[in-house]
Amino acid sequence: MTDTPLDTPPDRLSNDPRSKFHRPALLERGIGIRFNGIERTNVEEYCISEGWVRVQVGRALDRRGMPMTMKLKGTVEAWFLDNAGETAAD
Repeated sequence: MTDTPLDTPPDRLSNDPRSKFHRPALLERGIGIRFNGIERTNVEEYCISEGWVRVQVGRALDRRGMPMTMKLKGTVEAWFLDNAGETAAD
């Protein structure tokens, strides 16, 4: 899965470390998500080709202690918040 071009985010990405779509190196760069024309900051997982995002629902937790999520369908756009060659200066 490392053959993704440096300027385009993957088709599917997840914040959950247990997911096979979790890629910490890409999450460190920061991903911007626009869902149905509105920029969202609470997206837990997304899939561009299938047209859905998974967002947190309130403060509720499931039986494993993970946040409860809900799948919303619509138009999904994703982009990186930084450039591939840049590093954050502390």
